[in-house]
Amino acid sequence: MKARRFLGLFVVAILGAMVAIIVYARLFQSETAVVEVPAQNRFQYVNLPGVASGSALDFTAAVEQSIDAVVHVKTKVFREYQVNPLYEFFFGEQPNSDAPPILGFGSGVIISDKGYIVTNNHVIDGSDEIVVVLNNKREYSARLMGTDPTTDLALLKVEAEGLSCLPFGDSDALRLGEWVLAIGNPYNLTSTVTAGIVSAKARNINILRSQEFSIESFIQTDAAVNPGNSGGALINTRGELVGINTAIASRTGAFSGYSFAIPVTIVEKIVKDLIEYGAVQRAILGVEIRDVTAELAQEERLDEIEGVYVVTVRAEGAARQAGIKESDIIISIDETRVNSAAELQELVSRYRPGQKVKVVIKRDGKLKQFDLLLRNLEGSTEIVKREDVLELLGASFEPLSEREKQNLGIRNGLKVKSVKKGKFMKVGIQEGFILTSVNKKPVGSVNDIAAILKDSKGGVIIEGVDRNGSRSYYAFGM
Repeated sequence: MKARRFLGLFVVAILGAMVAIIVYARLFQSETAVVEVPAQNRFQYVNLPGVASGSALDFTAAVEQSIDAVVHVKTKVFREYQVNPLYEFFFGEQPNSDAPPILGFGSGVIISDKGYIVTNNHVIDGSDEIVVVLNNKREYSARLMGTDPTTDLALLKVEAEGLSCLPFGDSDALRLGEWVLAIGNPYNLTSTVTAGIVSAKARNINILRSQEFSIESFIQTDAAVNPGNSGGALINTRGELVGINTAIASRTGAFSGYSFAIPVTIVEKIVKDLIEYGAVQRAILGVEIRDVTAELAQEERLDEIEGVYVVTVRAEGAARQAGIKESDIIISIDETRVNSAAELQELVSRYRPGQKVKVVIKRDGKLKQFDLLLRNLEGSTEIVKREDVLELLGASFEPLSEREKQNLGIRNGLKVKSVKKGKFMKVGIQEGFILTSVNKKPVGSVNDIAAILKDSKGGVIIEGVDRNGSRSYYAFGM
């Protein structure tokens, strides 16, 4: 009897537990739909479009006519002998042994059969020696023709003719989803090719934020690009150059999904300037801008989220002289609509100082058109020719505003914007120094400096004002 009774209680307990579980599941647990995949559909293989010659996914012709135009770029930076005072204190005079050079590498693209090669500025920046290795293993010493840190581009020249080169395509014509090919020569193992699609245009990823007036309007692709591919080619399926591969989005330093290329519309303009003038002819509107976002539209009570918002207008810039004001919305440049700061910067970068553009803005809900005469960074419409003597200085300059001149009590001058390896660095001239005269002759533009130094022989005397306002003098030989 006891056994039967115990068994009955046990069964009742089990049933009660099951009822409790069912009630709890229905009342407190959300339903989860479980869909069973039929066995025959668990692995579905899809045939891609045909890859026979001439089909949409046949890249062989484009690669064959492009691959020999992509080169390997090797750089060397020679380090100066450094004296170790602790070594000399304990062991006497330190042996004078040359430190091994710092080696670097990247890729480049031949754009002319006369030996002109485009690469990234960061590939060759600070180099003392540059060697180019062709796809057939031939090597050439390269001469640096010019650089543009604001777009991260550099132009090299090798003494060779009849080289394979890439024609310029039209990066404006690229469409999202279009196939593109990335060709690089990262490890001097002959060129490598990867394929992907255009996933975005006019991307600003802030890698050049240290450069004032930098221009970032990258083509974003998912073609695999690694660090040694910097300076390599991005081509379309017709074998035309549409971009220079520059950066990757990565947490590890290796490719992880996105790569970025400088559009060929920017590259072509920079190359022409460097070949013709030895310096980039940078035209600016004279405005500080930002993207129009939903938050900005709400703050400023804008009727549409479109165009580019004008934050400030430079006192002596082209925009103010034409009549553009703060809070205006720039809608188009020469009938080309712009909807981001990157798009606007890319469009303006195609022009030179002294050229006119039609700018349509929206003000108080109404469209207005202005004709702007573009100016350079120095505030003039002149073409700036950078002579070889300026390269020796190793400095870049920017104009002074009238207020800065009044505060410093000077009539003319140029501010030193950056200093790299050259005469200025050797004598101790730093960024922010105000250059007022060269060899006792006043200067107000880069052309003034070039003209004075071109006719100078022997020593050069630099006069100017330091950051603290005191007069300073420097001298060096040419």
